Amino acid sequence: MIYGGDGLARLPADDHGRGKAAFVPFVLGGEKIEASITEQKAGFARAHADSIIERSPHRVEPGCPYFRQCGGCHYQHASYEHQLQIKSAILSETLRRTAKVGLAVDIVIHSSPPWNYRNRSRLQVQVGPEFKAGYFKIGSHELLAVEECPISSPLINRGLAELWRSGLEGKVPPGVREVEFFANGDDTELLVEVSTDPEAKRSAVRGWAEEFLDSLPEIAGVTAFRETKTGNAYSEEKLVGVGADHLIYKTQRSSYRVSAGSFFQTNRHLTDELVRIVVGGQSGELAVDLYAGAGLFSTALASDFHHIVSVESSQTSSADLSYNQPSNGQTVQATTEQYLSGMAKTGRVGKGAVLPHIIHKPDLAVVDPPRSGLGERVARMLATLGAPRVTYVSCDPVTLSRDLVTLLGAGYRIEQVHLVDLFPQTYHLESVVHLVC
Repeated sequence: MIYGGDGLARLPADDHGRGKAAFVPFVLGGEKIEASITEQKAGFARAHADSIIERSPHRVEPGCPYFRQCGGCHYQHASYEHQLQIKSAILSETLRRTAKVGLAVDIVIHSSPPWNYRNRSRLQVQVGPEFKAGYFKIGSHELLAVEECPISSPLINRGLAELWRSGLEGKVPPGVREVEFFANGDDTELLVEVSTDPEAKRSAVRGWAEEFLDSLPEIAGVTAFRETKTGNAYSEEKLVGVGADHLIYKTQRSSYRVSAGSFFQTNRHLTDELVRIVVGGQSGELAVDLYAGAGLFSTALASDFHHIVSVESSQTSSADLSYNQPSNGQTVQATTEQYLSGMAKTGRVGKGAVLPHIIHKPDLAVVDPPRSGLGERVARMLATLGAPRVTYVSCDPVTLSRDLVTLLGAGYRIEQVHLVDLFPQTYHLESVVHLVC
């Protein structure tokens, strides 16, 4: 099994050497199958499993009627325990192959309830000629109508049912193309974020948003954004807002304001566990939280560090971060590259009243980059920052491994590796790597 959800097989050997790699979805390691080639490329082939001749003992019946059509899930045919084994093996193999790391420590696995775990789900919408809401079909941009999503929270599924009711009654206005549901920590409040095309009419969207707000008592607010284009660049402007534009997301350690458009972790069961893994047992004078989002880690770090500097580029997330920031924290709205570049020039990790005297390196740097990772330039700048401890939170083992090449080359070593399964039933895996120098 390889990262991306496919199984790796090989075509028969030929005069040029061993056979071409063939990628096959919805199979399991060790199975013997009959398959049809669906695509031929110079270096690989794609195939479809026509029948399973020898089944894996880990194969189970999928828990969703849309599985194998919907592009959202990849592993529902595997027992949850085996999904964790697959992901652990993929993480270990990727680190070994890309970063040339033979782990001297075991990967610590943190499991999740395998169903109804998502607190955020984004649905594609087709208003006409007939209404549909759902996800893209696997490997395409063709809409698959989905009326229930078993990995989304129960409240999100109630919101989805209301969306379908509204759509089938012809109330969803033209121009609506995506609807995202975000539920709070105990699944009692729902924030709805709507994305529309440029031609969407403000009055029509507002009228529908007001009605949708009233359709379910748990919906706290509906915010709609309209796509705009300036030159060749696309952006979104706020079109309509009714009700609340944020939720208060409570965890065991703190409460967070999370606005429409802000990033927050999506597994409602593992939020506290993730925070504990990232910040637990660490303390000191100064910690920097890069790619801080709404401040999930910053707020927790503030209990054990005298000063916190939190860096976030998104205007919306940065506003939430400032609101959630404790008194010993400072928010910097900038990209991580901009912040590290400025720090390298000035020698200061922070400024202003909160950090009047801090000019030295931090005791800890936490990084939680997007799927694209740090990139070589930022990884080098991070190493130059000189923090004796770096905690890297990753949602992609490939970019993590690439960045580790730079950090390990700069003198860091791996102390702990955690696999935090924030995304059961999918190939996505979250990992936390503690580095020391």
